[in-house]
Amino acid sequence: KPHFIPRAKNVIFLYMDGGPSHVDTFDYKPLIAKHAGERPDIVNRKTLRNTKNGLLPSPFAFNQHGRCGKWVSEIFPRTAECVDDLCFIHSMHTEGVAHGPSTLFMHTGATNLVRPSMGSWISYGLGTENHNLPAFVTISPSTSKGGPRNYGNAFLPSIHQGTALGRAGNVNGAKIRNVENAMLGDSQRKSRFDLLQNLNAVQSNRYSHDDEFEATIENYELAWRMQMEAPELTDLSKERKSTKGIYGIDEKDTDDFGKQCLLARRMVERGVRFVSINYSDESANPRWDQHSNMPNHANHARATDKPVAGLLQDLKARGLLEDTLVWWGGEFGRTPFSQGKDGRDHNPRGFTVFLAGGGIKRGISYGSTDEIGGTAVDNRVHMHDLHATILHALGLDHEKLTYRSAGRDFRLTDVHGSVVEDLFS
Repeated sequence: KPHFIPRAKNVIFLYMDGGPSHVDTFDYKPLIAKHAGERPDIVNRKTLRNTKNGLLPSPFAFNQHGRCGKWVSEIFPRTAECVDDLCFIHSMHTEGVAHGPSTLFMHTGATNLVRPSMGSWISYGLGTENHNLPAFVTISPSTSKGGPRNYGNAFLPSIHQGTALGRAGNVNGAKIRNVENAMLGDSQRKSRFDLLQNLNAVQSNRYSHDDEFEATIENYELAWRMQMEAPELTDLSKERKSTKGIYGIDEKDTDDFGKQCLLARRMVERGVRFVSINYSDESANPRWDQHSNMPNHANHARATDKPVAGLLQDLKARGLLEDTLVWWGGEFGRTPFSQGKDGRDHNPRGFTVFLAGGGIKRGISYGSTDEIGGTAVDNRVHMHDLHATILHALGLDHEKLTYRSAGRDFRLTDVHGSVVEDLFS
């Protein structure tokens, strides 16, 4: 049971690997263009790196959209159509300045310790609505910048580890491996399962208080139940052509991420609690990590804009957005200054994410960065605060969702974090 009445039952996390530039996407700062090449007095050169080349104007135009009049970059035309359903948080800040620590912090609330991922905490706190499927699934995760630790269970029972589908940059391989046995029929597999259960029953008397043993049994039982439902879950062939179309499936630029987003909708529809969608690859330079060539942001926006908007529209049309919380964002933002000729460096001091559904206010912008987008200044929201707020939407008190390990009680937000009550309708 949750600690109190939840607003949301599920979470879909749209992870933009590499740190999208907020000042080139959703945080419009016209003063950057006005003072292009300058180094304004507002800059604290002790905390901001790579300021010597001055302010770098965005290569993209911004326009206002929706009833709320939200300024959005031209590279997100489809997402711009959804702004009246979105809540933008412009005052995010986080720990770490490199991808590894910041990515781990975003997923686990820690930079250098092996801690459970957010999806694992949610699985531990609420379980799954569908006992034939895992509570936590990550689609096309990367093996670098945190890798399996980004969806690991750490000291929580192993049943709460995220189930990985596919690998970064290849959603077509997003199948649950070994879930079917072509050599055995249903009756034969059932006989084997019954035999295994009998053997486990004999062992359970000896290890009746062993948490690891019990978790292993639970995993075997889940694997058996998944054989009934998982193959159909990942089969997109029966989805309507019109539905695939809104996700951009079968289109060159959007097919991969569109399939990830459609899989996520099918999962929350069937009761998976937490789905992480990863726009990432296995290269040394993460996709949104434009230390040079900022115009390349347009290519990444093209690959994700239609699928994300399609997911939001599809969830809304099916009535799923009311109790599904969607979270879009990367591990940090980027500086308003140029790095080299036309790039931007990492910026954990101020950046943007957006939320939708799950009881979150619609058509609002919360908090702000300074005049040039360098640092969060108003209604600052730390990553711990965002974690606490997402747990709150699910009916979980982040201070009470704890697990005792190594002699102390751990939680996702450590000893920090405050729920941002102003985000809820």
